[in-house]
Amino acid sequence: MGTKESTQASNAHLTTPTRLTGAEILWATLVGEGVTDVFGYPGGAILPAYDALRKFPIHHVLVRHEQGAAHMADGYARASGKVGVAIATSGPGATNLVTGIATAMLDSIPMVCITGNVPSKVLGTDAFQEVDITGITLPVTKHNFLVSKTEELAGALRQAFQIAQSGRPGPVLVDITKDAQQGTAIFDFEAAKPQPYRPHPMLRVEEAGLLHAAELIRNAKQPVILAGHGVMESGAMEQVRTLAERAQIPVALTLLGLGGFPASHPLNLGMMGMHGEAWVNHAIQEADLLIACGMRFDDRVTGNLATYATKAKKIHIEVDPAEVNKNVKVDVALVGDLRAVLEDLLPRIPGRDGSAWLKTIDASKGAVAVRDIKNLPDSGHLYAAHVVHDLWRATGGNAVVATDVGQHQMWEAQYFHHDQPRSLVTSGGLGTMGFALPAAIGAKIACPEKEVWVIAGDGGFQMTAAELSTIVQEKIKINIAIINNGYLGMVRQWQEFFYERNYAASGMVSPDFVKLADAHGIPGLTVRTRAEVDDAVQQARKADGPFLLNFMVEKEDSVYPMIPAGNSLHEMIRRPGKNPLVESPED
Repeated sequence: MGTKESTQASNAHLTTPTRLTGAEILWATLVGEGVTDVFGYPGGAILPAYDALRKFPIHHVLVRHEQGAAHMADGYARASGKVGVAIATSGPGATNLVTGIATAMLDSIPMVCITGNVPSKVLGTDAFQEVDITGITLPVTKHNFLVSKTEELAGALRQAFQIAQSGRPGPVLVDITKDAQQGTAIFDFEAAKPQPYRPHPMLRVEEAGLLHAAELIRNAKQPVILAGHGVMESGAMEQVRTLAERAQIPVALTLLGLGGFPASHPLNLGMMGMHGEAWVNHAIQEADLLIACGMRFDDRVTGNLATYATKAKKIHIEVDPAEVNKNVKVDVALVGDLRAVLEDLLPRIPGRDGSAWLKTIDASKGAVAVRDIKNLPDSGHLYAAHVVHDLWRATGGNAVVATDVGQHQMWEAQYFHHDQPRSLVTSGGLGTMGFALPAAIGAKIACPEKEVWVIAGDGGFQMTAAELSTIVQEKIKINIAIINNGYLGMVRQWQEFFYERNYAASGMVSPDFVKLADAHGIPGLTVRTRAEVDDAVQQARKADGPFLLNFMVEKEDSVYPMIPAGNSLHEMIRRPGKNPLVESPED
């Protein structure tokens, strides 16, 4: 595997039609698609493929649980923009991928999952470790294939890669019976090429739509750009920035949009939505025009739809026709690839003076904007905000951060300022706990030259902590910051606010994470005070290999602001009384 001879052999397979086994066709096709790394776990129904792997220059990462394989492939794709590949056997191996597949589906991540299945002659007989994985994953994949004939394998795989990357990206599953892996067929890589991708008939931007959008932008007094994950998926960072600068329009970002527009840019307002900045949400509610770029008006972004941005005209630029007018009715729909649409729109947009609107928004921030303070005061307690803010300062923001889901995820979004695209790897739509550690492994494999940090809660970290062994086996450098508050933090916060502090099943006893890391051969430290944070972070960064930091933070701190479910975007719960983080009555 990975030898000069295997590279030459696989390249020969790509240029000369050759009779191969299905197992060899699998790897030869992946090589042809540019795959260099896969994440998987072997088992009986996929063993023929693993037996053939040694002949091909593909690096296989052995995970400790198939869910980890899916999250690693996902993190690989988010950090690199390439297609991530996960591999599992039939039955429980395949079903263990499902959560990771759904995570990728809701966040539009290009991924191909390959599973083995029982021989075709016993399909449907409830054979050992047989499950209808194509039926199970139908709602959470863009498409899936059941391949029972060797000669159909290359075509299915090549089409899977095309589907995963085209239009709105997403996961595709290819299920291959064991006899299809063991049989032989002529492999012709070029002949297996799918028909050219044909965009949906609705993916056509009319001249009238562009003219209408340009007119709305010219006439707007209080416009806001809403930048989502599609900015990065389309590679439209430069075009969005040009639109914002030329028309002097402030930019609000979704959680998955963070990094798509530099946090340090003066037109960047920050994150919108349930835990977004107060001034951002107020600006959206007061706007007379919203320009939605590659985002889908998720409920965590809009709050109560009946009262969402009622003063604003709305332009929606979106590649998926199904998302247009689904949640929010818009005045102009420009359905197509974001970068291509903006390249058509920008010549029609003249410069404009937005200074009055920008001053209004700036004034709404108040005397103290907590996210902009260079040194959060030390009140004698260690808060998660301290940890995230100090980690951002220590790295200069030049790191890829993979988060889990919960309070720490929102604090990361608020206090770690992302200037670079693909620098935040996080589960948005599905909100999958256990995502951070395996996703960080995938990100590091994809971008070995980059500094990679895990920021996880004590709850989510324990869901996939076994992947610490994967880090050690792969000999990769990943730093891990556990925000340890002894609770399922976001659950506890909701119980505090809405369930009369009935902390049912949210208190959590955890192992000594430093000892757990040590058991895997990974050094670590426990940090209890603000004064220790900087030195601990630098010690982790300077270590030759992985390092774990266990931050013992305040137990009952909450994320502010917060919009209760069903409330309007401007109806936020603010921090009560004196904010312990800053000398201001609210943040």
